[in-house]
Amino acid sequence: QVQLVESGGGLVQVGGSLRLSCAASGRTFTNYAMGWFRQAPGKEREFVAAISWSGGSTYDADSAKGRFTISRDNAKNTVYLQMNSLKPEDTAVYYCAASRLRVGTPRVDDYNYWGQGTQVTVSS
Repeated sequence: QVQLVESGGGLVQVGGSLRLSCAASGRTFTNYAMGWFRQAPGKEREFVAAISWSGGSTYDADSAKGRFTISRDNAKNTVYLQMNSLKPEDTAVYYCAASRLRVGTPRVDDYNYWGQGTQVTVSS
């Protein structure tokens, strides 16, 4: 079992930065690929970025390329999403998720565990 808790969301201005954290519990954390997704009101859940179980490879959505960076620190059981140059379109609830696969994917159905989400609001 993996339990995930996101933190670090908040209200920022256009062009600002936030660093989201996802704290994981469970001794099998290092055997899971991790992903970040987001969901705006009335919209479907959208892939943002993923990272392999070892942290050796990442996969970013086009909307995140050049602005967002996913990373993980397995010693601390934590996954991060560094978000820079934020835009109003980035406003959403951000979720971290764990996959039993060792390579991250953009598919919601490939993830087995989800956090509660953290709100990110970018003002224009």
